Formats: sequence, C-alpha cells, structure tokens
Amino acid sequence: MILMKQNLPAASRSALGEEDAQYLAEVMRALASPLRLRILSCLLEGPATVSELCERLGSAQAAVSNHLRLLRHLNLVVGVRHGRNVCYRLFDEHVNDLLNQAIGHASHLPDRSSE
Repeated sequence: MILMKQNLPAASRSALGEEDAQYLAEVMRALASPLRLRILSCLLEGPATVSELCERLGSAQAAVSNHLRLLRHLNLVVGVRHGRNVCYRLFDEHVNDLLNQAIGHASHLPDRSSE
C-alpha cells in the first residue's frame, strides 16, 4: 500500500506523485461500482458476513465475495475469520469519512430525475 502524506495542512501538501495518483485512481474505480458502494454503505452500519450482506443487498454470494476481494485488496475493508465465517468491516475511520462525504455530496446535488 502506498503511504500518502496525511494530517498535513492543505498548504503543506504537494501535488500527488505518480504512485499515489495510481493508487487513488484504483480506489476511485472501485468506488464507481454501485454494488461495491452498497456493500460499503452496509458496512457503515457495522460489521457483516458475506451471507448477511447478500441477504441485505439481494445479491449472489459469488458477486459479493468478488467485490469484497477487491475492496480488501485496496484496503477499504478488512475481514476477520470467526470459525467458518469471515466478518467484514470498513478498514478504518478514513474510509468511513470518505463514504460519508461522498453520500453527503450526492445529497446536495440537483435532482437528476427531472433530466
């Protein structure tokens, strides 16, 4: 994982380097999937197993598992094994904040249903 400059005032941050930009582009592509966003929004409410996510989302186990694999790879979620089940949660508060900011931004956009 690429370590980015964090907790610095905006004026102290330099432009993104190539590696950081590549990593962020991967994260943004991951967030461009409606099902992955729905999985992450479920995890905002708390940890869940694949079975619980499938039930809440009405999605197939294979699809949810594949999306979780990518989200784990990008350090957006972590899974902890409990016997035969793996319980997933958001990686950290930064992911929580990112999702809440995106949801908040979308709620302020003009209504697109009239387009």
